[in-house]
Amino acid sequence: MDEAKKQIINFNEERDWDQFHSPENLAKSISIEAGELLECFQWNNNYDKNEVCDELADVVNYCLLLADKLDVDLETIILNKLEKTKKKYPVEKSKGKSDKYTKLGD
Repeated sequence: MDEAKKQIINFNEERDWDQFHSPENLAKSISIEAGELLECFQWNNNYDKNEVCDELADVVNYCLLLADKLDVDLETIILNKLEKTKKKYPVEKSKGKSDKYTKLGD
């Protein structure tokens, strides 16, 4: 991902777009692009894989830019969140279930 991140940042620097990339604007862009990704599946499961990949790439690009803007390491925050999620969803309570952690019981 490092090479992708470098190229995305370079692409934006060449165009002087960083001025538009506040954390708020990047978060909005992630949401907008996620909506476009969801649109690929709006009416049925007959999706165009190339379109899905393009929209997924847009979401990831904005996530990389937001992580850079916030000066956070994506791998670190992903692994930290995974540890929190493991505690909410222990294997013995959640395996094979889609229930929210608050509904798993004791």
